[in-house]
Amino acid sequence: MSEVLGAVTRFVVEEFLPDVRADELDPDLDLVAAGVLDSLGVLRVLAWLQDTFDVPADDVDPADLRSVRAVAGLAAAPVRAG
Repeated sequence: MSEVLGAVTRFVVEEFLPDVRADELDPDLDLVAAGVLDSLGVLRVLAWLQDTFDVPADDVDPADLRSVRAVAGLAAAPVRAG
């Protein structure tokens, strides 16, 4: 999970917080409440999850994208049989 958490952290920092170092980002920060992600940002994270970790969009609740740790949990979850 730590590799996945690192990948998610790097993505969030590179795409949404270019002035923040990855090690400064609290993995439990509510990215929506903090204004880091808006609705378009949530869609960008979802698209990245699909492209990078093959997470099906149908399996994602937007509430699961509120923190780096939550996104990493989705990315690390085993693929569910459809």
